[in-house]
Amino acid sequence: MKGIYFMLFFSFGSLIFADENSAYHFINPSNDELVKSISRGKEVYADFCMQCHLGNGKGSETVPPLAASDWLVNKRKESIHAVKYGQSGPIKVNGKSYNGRMSPMGLSDDEVADVMNYIMNSWGNKQSKMVTVSEVKAVKK
Repeated sequence: MKGIYFMLFFSFGSLIFADENSAYHFINPSNDELVKSISRGKEVYADFCMQCHLGNGKGSETVPPLAASDWLVNKRKESIHAVKYGQSGPIKVNGKSYNGRMSPMGLSDDEVADVMNYIMNSWGNKQSKMVTVSEVKAVKK
């Protein structure tokens, strides 16, 4: 009986990935690579994205939010393109229009994949499909 309780506790505990800037996230425990990518992506986010999108991913009046973002969910390829090459021109996020410019950050394809996995699994965002380096490489200017 003790073994069953331990297994249940371990199973539920391994489903949760905590991050101090966001709520708990449920992640497939068999996808170690996603957990590692999210961890690396958190560092990339802190170095390149946090200044504008803020630590909570909520952005500002002129910077679109990444938190609970319908644009990230509905426009996956465009989101990858924006991180890889920058973004300019009008976009609509969560019903609000933005028309700013995000400069390209000069990130490698690995860094783009990692930061995408971080933002797509933080602040109310949840993606079951991991962003891969090959997916990022396929996004052309």
